[in-house]
Amino acid sequence: MLRHPSSGQRPSEPPRLFGRRVVLRPLAPSDFAAWSEVRRRNDAWLTPWEPRRPPSQIDPTINRDAFVARCAARDRDVAAGLAYGFGVFFDDELAGEVNLNHVLRGAMQSATMGYWIDRRLAGRSLIAESVVVVAAFAFEQLGLHRLEICIVPRNANSRRVMEKLGLREEGLALRFLEIDGVWEDHVRYGITVEEWTAQRDDLRAAWM
Repeated sequence: MLRHPSSGQRPSEPPRLFGRRVVLRPLAPSDFAAWSEVRRRNDAWLTPWEPRRPPSQIDPTINRDAFVARCAARDRDVAAGLAYGFGVFFDDELAGEVNLNHVLRGAMQSATMGYWIDRRLAGRSLIAESVVVVAAFAFEQLGLHRLEICIVPRNANSRRVMEKLGLREEGLALRFLEIDGVWEDHVRYGITVEEWTAQRDDLRAAWM
């Protein structure tokens, strides 16, 4: 279930999205304590799969002002139609994030998606559900044509999400992204609006 402007409009305000068990909404300054606790507790779990924070950048997990600036930057991205970040909430508690990044218009009409989950909630398919909810938003409200998710090959947990959803594997991109200080290969997964339309009823029935 989605709450959003009417079909065909690009949201100028951050949307709030609903799955069967999860609620997705942009993070706000009031989420700092919860976000900081989850991120700090999961540091060892998440660090191997994320880009390394530049030394000159203030850590938003320990500095509230940096977190507030992060929220403001994401709000600006939404207003410009460049990216859409969502906190994933389960039982009213922050469980992770799903982010729709690098929204390209023109001939591309595409975006990339990334996600993370609190280790205590891993294995419950909350991210799979959230990916379906965000895909519905991307295709049906933003009018995008293609989504891509890129995953380090040895990240079995993240790749399992793609397997659950049946997303198409497109191949290996060599040294694609800097992850924890290393230029890592990534497996590329993709789904187009044509594939979404063909699978939509089954995905909605299973996850929304």
